[in-house]
Amino acid sequence: MKHTYKISGMTCSGCCNHVTAVLSKVEGVKEATVDLEKGEAKIEMDKHIDIQTFQEALEKDGDKYKIHNLGDTIPQSKKVAKGNASGTFYCPMHCEGDKTYDQPGDCPVCGMDLVEELNTQNKKGEYTCPMHPEIRQNGPGSCPKCGMDLVPVMPSSQEDSTYKTLLSKFKIAVGFTLPIFIMVMVEMIPNNPISKYLDRDISNWSQLVLSLPVVFYACWMFFQKAWISFMTLNLNMFSLIGIGAGAAFIFSVVALLFPDIFPAQFKNSDGSVFLYFEAVTVILTLVLLGQLLEARAHSQTSGAIKELLKLSPTEAILVEGKEEKVISIHDIKVGDLLRVKPGDKIPVDGKIKEGNSSIDESMITGEPIPVSKEVDDKVSSGTINGNRSFTMLAEKVGDETLLSQIIKMVNDASRSKAPIQKLADTISKYFVPIVIITAIITFIVWNVFGPEPSLVYAFVNALAVLIIACPCALGLATPMSVMVGVGKGAQNGVLIKNAEALEKMNKVDVLITDKTGTITEGKPSLEKVVSFGKYSESELLAISASLNAQSEHPLAEAIVKKAKENKLTISKVQNFEAVSGKGVTGSVEDKSIAIGNKAMMEQANSEISKEQNEVVVEEQKKGKTVSYIGINGKVEGILIISDAIKATSKKAIQELMDDGIMVYMLTGDNHNTAQAVAKELNLTHFKAECLPQDKLDEIKKLQSEGKIVAMAGDGINDAPALAQADIGIAMGTGTDVAIESAKITLLKGDLHGIVKAKELSEKVMSNIKQNLFFAFAYNVLGIPVAAGVLYPFFGILLSPMIAAAAMSFSSVSVIANSLRLRNINL
Repeated sequence: MKHTYKISGMTCSGCCNHVTAVLSKVEGVKEATVDLEKGEAKIEMDKHIDIQTFQEALEKDGDKYKIHNLGDTIPQSKKVAKGNASGTFYCPMHCEGDKTYDQPGDCPVCGMDLVEELNTQNKKGEYTCPMHPEIRQNGPGSCPKCGMDLVPVMPSSQEDSTYKTLLSKFKIAVGFTLPIFIMVMVEMIPNNPISKYLDRDISNWSQLVLSLPVVFYACWMFFQKAWISFMTLNLNMFSLIGIGAGAAFIFSVVALLFPDIFPAQFKNSDGSVFLYFEAVTVILTLVLLGQLLEARAHSQTSGAIKELLKLSPTEAILVEGKEEKVISIHDIKVGDLLRVKPGDKIPVDGKIKEGNSSIDESMITGEPIPVSKEVDDKVSSGTINGNRSFTMLAEKVGDETLLSQIIKMVNDASRSKAPIQKLADTISKYFVPIVIITAIITFIVWNVFGPEPSLVYAFVNALAVLIIACPCALGLATPMSVMVGVGKGAQNGVLIKNAEALEKMNKVDVLITDKTGTITEGKPSLEKVVSFGKYSESELLAISASLNAQSEHPLAEAIVKKAKENKLTISKVQNFEAVSGKGVTGSVEDKSIAIGNKAMMEQANSEISKEQNEVVVEEQKKGKTVSYIGINGKVEGILIISDAIKATSKKAIQELMDDGIMVYMLTGDNHNTAQAVAKELNLTHFKAECLPQDKLDEIKKLQSEGKIVAMAGDGINDAPALAQADIGIAMGTGTDVAIESAKITLLKGDLHGIVKAKELSEKVMSNIKQNLFFAFAYNVLGIPVAAGVLYPFFGILLSPMIAAAAMSFSSVSVIANSLRLRNINL
């Protein structure tokens, strides 16, 4: 027998494999297969096994995974955040995909410090003093120490704390390393006066004492990470540092305590052994410097999210009758009436109830020109009011606002993996074992064939090989570019759902686009109503508006708006149905009504006469959209609707075609209207009267021909096609369903955003390739040089200290190159 269960707590393929292994070991289980995407486990068993048995097996293994019956409601785990922190941590190299952790620490795979995801909101109503940050209280007020007005606490992350901790340790490491380094360097100067007061024994013991705080405090975390890497068999950069620096330190301590056990090759003329305390401390201090610079650079890569967070308002003015009062942003409820003064940030998403203004939406759409807003127009949280005051109705608050959704999407996309990273991941998997083997071979070759003292040469060069290798540069090459690129896109009104979409956008060769709301403004207006006899134009408009009041299609909005302007009565509707790609049907005042295209009339058995068709075709040739009105099985009139082409559509389509992309327009509108629009846009590829299934089939057909297809749309009817396309692109002005189905969302809602997305993709992929080339080249060239391949030809050897400096700066240089993306112009 086979049963299916729900599994909660899985976040990556490693979790999936682990759960599969645990469930398979339960007695009586023949086979267990776990689907990570669906969060399901299919278990085949000899006889029924109680679900509690499986849960006990998971708990016994020490895991946090839970197993549930299919119909059960799965409780959502809540992360507990301290202070302003988000309480969500992830590996910057994405070693385990999008897996996150509830506590700070090290990545169990690569050993790097986990990075905290930026919090999207500050704690509810928390205020602090700009002069005395230790002062915290709920709600505004004045500082009890200096009297200054308290300000809202800004969202923050763990990054600053990590940087400060590393900086403190770095200062300690430098403070103890410099004296060791100076002592060793002075010994190399002939007849130096310091040697008279500081003989070799005192110098050696002093080096040991000074190295202890560096090894066992400032840089002890590297050895901890190395130990964990060996225990878990996830070998990484810290494995190499631990072996190299650890071996040199142990060698030096043993040599200092028991010099007689070492062969003559390792000894100075006075019988003492060469010690490497200065090499150990300098290497560890340089590695610590690299970690410090990385921590600062990580903070800069998430700069776009931080800038978005700064847009988040903290207060609003609530209007209650004739009174107005300032409240926290967290206290706003849907339906509240809010006052927005000139220059204020708009607190939440909603619509204008009274007044008008111009709104600066550049921080959301990337467009610098303020947008004029009137009564009933939508406004978004974080945008800035112009020079007029207005009242607005709150419609979306908290995490539901557009700004919060943008920040969440950017956060999620920054943590996602691009397919190109698989190459680096594969190499990194075998990298450390290969380096360790190379170091062993280096030691053997130098010991057998090297000059005297060969053992010393062998030891130092093997150490250099271990220290110079840098798998982190490979691991960081892709995620750093993705993080900066996704943030740059958000600043320009291009929201990218994941790194795969960012990479694929560069390869797109076909763009399929809808017409209404994508190429056109999506704000159709009803030009006129034509009656074919029995009913007056006003009666037809009233009937049409009554039925369309139930629909959210842009054409329906235009009809309802016109009826309201003419102060017509909206009647009650029964049996309403929206027929995708055709129109709407229902009953109004006991009349059977069908409104839509020709296919809708055919479905409603309403015949279109030759004369009626001639009138319709004439209007369609002008680029108008025509909807038939069928009443009780007879066509009684038509609605003539116009929808202006967006000013940017023609230029954007031309730029895309110049870039080698074939542009197809697929529309549910009739052939004549589609042809008129296509002609104006110089489009040669278009199809009219397409149902959602037709768009889906066209995409599948192009994909079967090997094309990489992007689909741009804005309506519910576009959702299946957006999901099927290699890259779904939703207009930010469209429906939530379309946006949810898409991989890229254009906040401004015009096709020029696709040009921006394409350019961003090209620049990010170019940046990733530069990073990968540098990381590969650094390791391919650096490791042989450290092994001493140049010595027979040029007499050049690489000091382990120089190797440590090169290793530390290799990762930093990859991040620095990624940060260049912040300066690109889209």
